Amino acid sequence: MGFGLGVRTKLNDTSFLEVVDTLERLRFDSLWLSERIGGVAPDPLVAMSMAAARTQKLKIGMSVMVLPGRNPIVLAKELATLDRMSGGRLLPAFGLGVADPHEQQAFGVERSQRAKMFNEALAVLRACWTEESVTFHGDFYNYDNLKVEPKPLQSPPEVWLGGIAESELKRVGRLADGWLPSFITPAEAAAGWKTVNAVASEHQREIEDEHFGVLIPYVIGEPPAALLAGLKARRPDIEDISTLVPDSWEKLVANIEQFVAVGASKFVVIPSVEPTSVNEWNDHLAQAAEKLIPLQN
Repeated sequence: MGFGLGVRTKLNDTSFLEVVDTLERLRFDSLWLSERIGGVAPDPLVAMSMAAARTQKLKIGMSVMVLPGRNPIVLAKELATLDRMSGGRLLPAFGLGVADPHEQQAFGVERSQRAKMFNEALAVLRACWTEESVTFHGDFYNYDNLKVEPKPLQSPPEVWLGGIAESELKRVGRLADGWLPSFITPAEAAAGWKTVNAVASEHQREIEDEHFGVLIPYVIGEPPAALLAGLKARRPDIEDISTLVPDSWEKLVANIEQFVAVGASKFVVIPSVEPTSVNEWNDHLAQAAEKLIPLQN
């Protein structure tokens, strides 16, 4: 079982690197960076590169990187280079992008085209990482005998996808090496994992049991009303939306134990109300490590 920290941090200068140092010192498994073009959080590819250069053991991932709208050939080379230079510590996780007109405009992809473009881009990425030359012909990407080097150190990196809708679960089963859903209950996670594995089996694939993870938002103290309202808009089917956001360390640990009971073994915990300074981050991470790292193996 491993614990990573997910952030949408406002630390986008050298202070970010001080927090990275703390994560390494406290023996967190991984750091996961989200992506918002219109937000102040640092670009995930640049931030992951800086974090990798700063550390020896901390794994680096995205939660998640938008794939439709990117050049998959260039991205494949960038990520392969990062994986090699980090000693194989890359944890790639991709998504279609949020349902936000601003973000969709930034990536230049029509909402109706995102899923098909995603599927093609992921196939191209994997081909770049595993094949001597890439030949691919689709609706969005066309290549003949294209050589992309270097190959990643991991052969290849395992790709994680999120999502809890039926179509998303099926995509995980068809294409992913791991599942990392968010804003989900333990019962929903158990049912979703069964669907993922059933679809994988239909496609003669197998996803390792250790590749069942969960992203858990949390707060320490009363959840802000705006946070609960946003979650309610995202999950109107859940009557008590506060159950998705543990509001103490004890409740976070209890929530993790519920997910462990249904088979999850990888956790990315995200403080929904983030510290605002390096000192506050360091204090917060010390508390988190005291509660979470003893559970890690």
